[in-house]
Amino acid sequence: MKKILKYADSNMNRLVSELQTLIRQPSVSAKNEGIEECAKLVKKTLEKSGIKSQILRLGKNIPPLVYGELHSKKNPKKTLLFYNHYDVQPAEPFNLWDYPPFSAKVKGNKVFGRGSADDKGELITRIKAVQAHLKVNGDIPCNIKFVIEGEEEVGSPNIGKYLRKYKKKFSCDGVIWEFGYVDSKNRPIVGLGMKGLLFVELIAKESKIDVHSSLAVLIKNPAWRLVDAVKTLRNSQGRILIKDWYKEVTPLTKTDLKIIKQEPFDELVFKKEFKIKNFVGNKKGLEAKKALVAGATCNIAGFVSGYIGEGAKTVLPGEALVKIDFRLVPEMDPKKQVQRLKKHLKVNGFGDLQIKVYHGEAAARTDPSEPFVSQVRQAANESYGKSILNVSNAGTGPMHSFVQVLKAPCISIGSTYMFSRIHSPNEFARIDLLKKTTKCICLILDKFGKT
Repeated sequence: MKKILKYADSNMNRLVSELQTLIRQPSVSAKNEGIEECAKLVKKTLEKSGIKSQILRLGKNIPPLVYGELHSKKNPKKTLLFYNHYDVQPAEPFNLWDYPPFSAKVKGNKVFGRGSADDKGELITRIKAVQAHLKVNGDIPCNIKFVIEGEEEVGSPNIGKYLRKYKKKFSCDGVIWEFGYVDSKNRPIVGLGMKGLLFVELIAKESKIDVHSSLAVLIKNPAWRLVDAVKTLRNSQGRILIKDWYKEVTPLTKTDLKIIKQEPFDELVFKKEFKIKNFVGNKKGLEAKKALVAGATCNIAGFVSGYIGEGAKTVLPGEALVKIDFRLVPEMDPKKQVQRLKKHLKVNGFGDLQIKVYHGEAAARTDPSEPFVSQVRQAANESYGKSILNVSNAGTGPMHSFVQVLKAPCISIGSTYMFSRIHSPNEFARIDLLKKTTKCICLILDKFGKT
């Protein structure tokens, strides 16, 4: 292992260079920008590192999935799968970037660019860890598989179909998830779960065109209609008011609570970073930590109506829409929750609103007692000095689909600094964390292969 870790150390310049190449290829799934080109680039990157790969397809207009595979001579009975994605969020607003979003500018210890952290930075650490084993030993400690999709940033609508179609090809004993956070004190967070997500759009229509606002005495404003509707969904403390919304949710276990209590969370640093004074419901201490792990949310992601340009325009809009995302916790079924939302709106007099469902994903968690968990934690402790166990990430990914289809435990561990501005202008990856994570993955492969 010393030689393998030394190889990873001495090849960091190459890692950063290949990450820059990936960043410079735009791959915005929301706009279908550069998706095909990036899939081919990822395939080339895998093969350049000694990993056999192929591009898998489901059909026309569905982003391709890049698959990589290596067989171990030493331990052909154990298989570790890396799940990542090559698509990125839109880079807008461009004027808020200090450097062009796809320039992959390196400044000091940081690589700037859309996808530098989420998820191309994470992907390159996995690839280079595998390459380090190959270069030093000519073999890997266990079978390796890569599943790299191209539409995670738009909700992974087809990953379930890919998993079911290629279930045998993707079969594995454990999954390293596509990302992992590192906290403000440089401690990696070993995540055991992801929240689910329900994303909807509510639309209110009144007049066929926008009209002069003087007619507001006679014509109803659809924006007010949506404001009234949205106000019925949750209270000021963040509690969702839709009937039976929490019906199937099971309480946190004693083990969960023990892990949550031990997990450090610096409220002052968090508030300072985002320049906020208080949390929702004025949560503090343990309640704030429990909310991140197991709190369901109802969030207004966007509200559009009327004139939103500079200056004044006295207009009464003919239409208004609001985009809402609900974070779901284990046992919440997105399909059931949609029906509950529709019933709630109808009962409260808003049955006329149009509802468009964009995406639904259930939550998933890995049992802390899984042997895989201790292997990942040991590797993280050796690479970083100390790791933190997390019951569930506050964000969402298609982990439930992997658990349901592949029946394998999923764990997130990675290089994403918690304030690295993912999904925002000036996203960056820290080079020192890329190095530590690459070595951590090297160690995970070794420990996983020995069991």
